Amino acid sequence: MIVKNEERLIKRCLECVKDFVDEIIIVDTGSTDRTKEIAGDYTSRIYDFEWIDDFAAARNFCFSKATMDYIYNADADEVIDKENIEKFFFLKNTLNPDVDIVEMQYTNQLEKGSTYNFDTENRPKLFKRLRTFRWIDPIHEVINCSNNVITSDIKIIHKPEDSHSQRDLSIFIKCTGNGQVLNSRLHMMYARELFICGNDEDFYKAFAYFNMSLMSDSLKPEDKRLSCCVLARYYHLKSDVHNFFKVITKTLNGIVSSELCCELGSYYMTLEDYEEALYWYYLASSSASADLNIDYMNFIPNVQMCQCFIKLGNLTEALQHNTLAGFYKPNHPAVLANMQNLNKLS
Repeated sequence: MIVKNEERLIKRCLECVKDFVDEIIIVDTGSTDRTKEIAGDYTSRIYDFEWIDDFAAARNFCFSKATMDYIYNADADEVIDKENIEKFFFLKNTLNPDVDIVEMQYTNQLEKGSTYNFDTENRPKLFKRLRTFRWIDPIHEVINCSNNVITSDIKIIHKPEDSHSQRDLSIFIKCTGNGQVLNSRLHMMYARELFICGNDEDFYKAFAYFNMSLMSDSLKPEDKRLSCCVLARYYHLKSDVHNFFKVITKTLNGIVSSELCCELGSYYMTLEDYEEALYWYYLASSSASADLNIDYMNFIPNVQMCQCFIKLGNLTEALQHNTLAGFYKPNHPAVLANMQNLNKLS
């Protein structure tokens, strides 16, 4: 594991893994709490690594300290229950030595996740050490998986105490501060993290990079669509109508983006043109496709359509769309607020 200030979580994780692993390697990137002291109850293999805003570099250093046949890549905020610990033992006893990577089911991604649209994904977690795998990318780091990969039914529960989005977004700012264009995957991850967890200030800080990226020859048209989504939100926040529509019209030749439809719906709501807003929210939920955040093609347009129908006095349609929004997020404050308004008006 690579860790920093994980005194509240590291014991929980190490208790899960301590019985089925042969060695535990901890790389600390600058803890100022009791993280290393707690880890010392489980292993003497604790190393310091100066943090350079690069998760791949830290993981590569961590992997270099391993000595066993396979490396399990753990995070301090994950949990493995009894049933899946037993599956680990079975895997350890039956794994074909030709296997290079074992993918496992990484679950509970939506609770505090910052880049995920689905609760479970298959994630590479076990690596054959002699293949000398190298992590790449300073944030949301990955390993090349074009090897002999198998998929296990082992479930790893992701249980962070809070979101890592502000940490991640600050790294993106540093990665893009020198005018360098990110690779396609990181470009998408940056835009996605903004639309899932970013606040207004994060969009302001991201403007220079995504505006510059539109001129890049290294990005594909679908990458630049994502830039337009970010820029449309920025110009909307700035009330720059000219550039708002200038950016959106650049995306009209092809797939319609749910994010951009919702931006247009929001724009027309500010003008109190609720009929036009409904058109764009309906398009977002029925014919468009989410480029970054799946909420923009189901939850968000239905919440907003409810509000539009309330303004138009059509409480039956308003209730219908709030019910649809509640199907996706039943206890969301916006759903509860809409329901409260409907109860007052009915």
